[in-house]
Amino acid sequence: MTSSQTELKAGGLRLAIDGAVATVTLGRPERRNAMTPAVWHGLAAIGASLPSEVRVVVLRGDGPSFCAGIDLKLLTGGSADGEEQVASPDDADFDQKVAGYQAGYLWLRDPSIVSIAAVQGHAIGAGFQLALACDLRILADDAKLCMKEPALGLVPDLTGTKPLVDIVGLPRAIELCLTVRTVSAAEALLLRLTELVVPAAELDAAVADLVAALLATDATAARATKALLQQAPGNTLEQQAAAERRAQAELLRRRLSR
Repeated sequence: MTSSQTELKAGGLRLAIDGAVATVTLGRPERRNAMTPAVWHGLAAIGASLPSEVRVVVLRGDGPSFCAGIDLKLLTGGSADGEEQVASPDDADFDQKVAGYQAGYLWLRDPSIVSIAAVQGHAIGAGFQLALACDLRILADDAKLCMKEPALGLVPDLTGTKPLVDIVGLPRAIELCLTVRTVSAAEALLLRLTELVVPAAELDAAVADLVAALLATDATAARATKALLQQAPGNTLEQQAAAERRAQAELLRRRLSR
């Protein structure tokens, strides 16, 4: 068993690759796919070893919930199934450890892939942040989203604050986080936290349709376009126009060199 396979098994994760599509499954339904350091390390290992031919990554959870957030055993001084405890601020390498957890989320924004979260049931705290780490989200109509960390005396620290603010705006992000209220699938659609809400029985089919549509687009153009769009929020109009020119020139050079 390779080191990455060991990390996946330890985190209860499954990875299935079918040509250009990789499906990552959170596979601890008995714990509602609660998060632990092993899960974060496993996700990071997947991102680090993903084959270059993969264009779309689908992230889903086994059972009735996508992810119920951090395993609460880890916040009470215990451990989940005997695994490592979460980083303590007293640890000399606290920053490095948390950065390692965040690595399990950051690769989902890579321009070389489009990541999709298929969310049913609860997506709480760390689970909500995992959905936010993906480029696109499709929700079953029973989905419930909540940024739970402040209620636990914590801040969201798994890369979720920026996409939340980018999507819903600062005032709404403050309201959602500091009231710690639950957002229904219907409200998530209004807030643009999801691209589509479907009946739970139709979630798999809706994801498959989206994957097919994404793969129908030229791969090189898709990667270049995602990279270009990711720059837009931080650019002025003039800067983005220049970025468009550079991206187009590079794309055309590649086509002419074939």
